[in-house]
Amino acid sequence: MDQVLVKECIKELRRTYSSDDIITVGADYVQSLLKPRDPKAHKGSFGHALLYAGSRGMAGAAVLSAKACLHSGVGLLTVCTPSCNNDILQISVPEAMTIAADDLYANTDLSRYNAIGAGPGLGQDESQTAILEKLLKNASFPLVLDADAMNIIAKSRYLLEYIPADSIITPHPGELQRLTGPAADWSDMIQKARALASDNHITVIVKGAPTITISPNGTMYVNTTGNPGMATGGSGDVLTGIVLALLAQGYHKGQAALIAVYIHGLAGDIAARELSMTAMSSGDIANSLSQAWKQTEKTSAL
Repeated sequence: MDQVLVKECIKELRRTYSSDDIITVGADYVQSLLKPRDPKAHKGSFGHALLYAGSRGMAGAAVLSAKACLHSGVGLLTVCTPSCNNDILQISVPEAMTIAADDLYANTDLSRYNAIGAGPGLGQDESQTAILEKLLKNASFPLVLDADAMNIIAKSRYLLEYIPADSIITPHPGELQRLTGPAADWSDMIQKARALASDNHITVIVKGAPTITISPNGTMYVNTTGNPGMATGGSGDVLTGIVLALLAQGYHKGQAALIAVYIHGLAGDIAARELSMTAMSSGDIANSLSQAWKQTEKTSAL
C-alpha cells in the first residue's frame, strides 16, 4: 500500500474522530494476534467452514473463495453451490467437500459447522434469497457476508435484523451505499459505515485504498498492505475465504477481520512484485497466500 495514501487517510479521519479511535494495522500488530498451531492438533481442531457461493456461470467466485479459505488454515471446508458447479469445484478444489444448494435448503442443519461465509458469485434471485434467509435465521455463530449476500440484504432489508451479532460484512463503496444509502462524500460514507456497524453489532470491512475495518464500538483500523493491481474481479472473493477460515479456527471476529485484510493485501503485494500490478489476477492473489502467511507468522510458531 502506498504509505502516503495511508497517512492521508489517517489525517482525514483525525479531522473528525479522536486519535484513540484510529489504529494503523501493520505487520507487528497482526503478528501479535496470530495463534501458534498446536503440535497435537488434527483437522477438527481448526474448524469446519461452510461457504455458500457460486451460481451458473459464476463457479469461479466459489473456487477463488474456497482456495483462499483452504490456504488460510481451515481444517475442513464444505462449499454449497448449485449442482451445475459441482464438477468444477471438485476438480479445481479437490480438498473441499460440496453440497447442493437445494439440499442445504431442505435440511438447514448447521450444527456441524463452526463458521459460514456467503455471497461470492451467488446471484440474487428468489432461491438464493430463501437460502440466505435460512442461514441467517439458523446460524448460532457469526457469518462473513460478501458481494451478493449484501446485495440481497440491501433489497430485502428485513434480513438485516437476522444477521447474527459479531458477523462481518465486506463491502466495497458501492455495496456499502446500497446498505446505508448514498453518501455525500468519503467522510460521510465512513460515518454511515460506523453507524451500520454500531446499530447491527457487526464488523464492517470497507474495501478501498486503504481498506478500513470498523468495529461495532466505532474503532477504525487502517490497513497498510495492498496495491491497485488488486482492483480486479474476484479479489473480494479471496478476502471472504480468508476471513471465513479464521472465523472457523476460532479467531475473535475483530481479529479475523484485521488479520484477513492484512494478509489479503500482503498476498496482493507479493503477486504484484512477481507479476506486475497490470498482469496480476485474483487467482494470483490466492496463489500468493502461502508466501504471505509464511512472511507474517512468527518464527516461534513454526
